[in-house]
Amino acid sequence: MRVFGIDCGTETTGYGLVASNLSARTPQLHCLNYGAIRLAKNQPLSARLNHIFDELTAQLAAASPDIVAIEEVFYSVNAKSALKLGQIRGVALLAAARLNLPVAEYAPLKIKSSVVGYGLAQKEQVQFMVARLLNLSELPQPADAADALAIAICHLHTAETEAGQRR
Repeated sequence: MRVFGIDCGTETTGYGLVASNLSARTPQLHCLNYGAIRLAKNQPLSARLNHIFDELTAQLAAASPDIVAIEEVFYSVNAKSALKLGQIRGVALLAAARLNLPVAEYAPLKIKSSVVGYGLAQKEQVQFMVARLLNLSELPQPADAADALAIAICHLHTAETEAGQRR
């Protein structure tokens, strides 16, 4: 299974592709690609959304994942920031839909619990555990890319648990 994780952000949107053979006796995670889409603050929102859409569509087409995993909306004190983040999520969901890719959504606490074992883990802890789980020689940078990999890992852990329950 190939999972494309997306961590939506108003300044940087991270992405990561992780694969695992869930039918193997002991499934191993493999990092196939990761990166980030940086948004120019001086561009209008519509241009930034278009840039995210174009980049994600290209990355998704190249990756040919089985599924896209994305973080669910979290509630923010700042309504304006939450709205902008929601627009970016919408663009990410649209990019997946345009390529007929299924989407799984996970709460931030579930993602961190799945990867770190603690739902309130700090970004540095997520980066460290992602590097460890994927046998990377260094921490994935930027942190948004590590978060996207964490989302993909969360989906693989969830799928592995569900597959084990069906056996």
